Amino acid sequence: MQRNIKAVIQPQIKGVIFDLDGTLVSSSLDFSIIKAQVGCPHDQDLLTYIEHLPSAYMREEAMHIVHQHELMDAQHSQVLPGVQESLEQLHHLGIPMAIVTRNYGKAAELKLKQCAISISHLITRDDAPAKPDPTALLDIAKQWGFNAKHCIYVGDYLYDIQAAHNASMRACFYAPDDVPTYATEAQYILRHFNELPELILAHR
Repeated sequence: MQRNIKAVIQPQIKGVIFDLDGTLVSSSLDFSIIKAQVGCPHDQDLLTYIEHLPSAYMREEAMHIVHQHELMDAQHSQVLPGVQESLEQLHHLGIPMAIVTRNYGKAAELKLKQCAISISHLITRDDAPAKPDPTALLDIAKQWGFNAKHCIYVGDYLYDIQAAHNASMRACFYAPDDVPTYATEAQYILRHFNELPELILAHR
């Protein structure tokens, strides 16, 4: 686990917010295929592209395609290694937990049920602007009654790091395999999910 050199003076961690796909549960979504089907250039963000389509009908049709892919993916999703054990440890520590995902509600709920993830506080793109917009993260901190600096966001993609920074939260990047260059923008890098409780305990 990589730690920022300033970790010893970081504020206490009181709450943990997670990404969903690739962080807590598996995902096999092929965005290159989805983008091709809706006409989105490969170098553009899919949700942003759909949002700016010129008619409501085009947006609805494109989102329908995305929903079908997400639901199919949800049916085959599995909990990732070390997640259940780590969530149980955080629960015993009394740490409140939540999930913020760019997925849509029905698919996200199906994944949580199928993978037996017992985090009830879920915000999807149906509920708030999609990451890297910080709205969902800030809303959770407000509901918990915490200053954002006392929360940490755990995810596996650049948008997760950006969302955390935009919310003035610490970013924890989960990289069980390859570590992309942008991962250094996060305060912490987890190579194994079971390192997370140790990180939280170090900031209690």
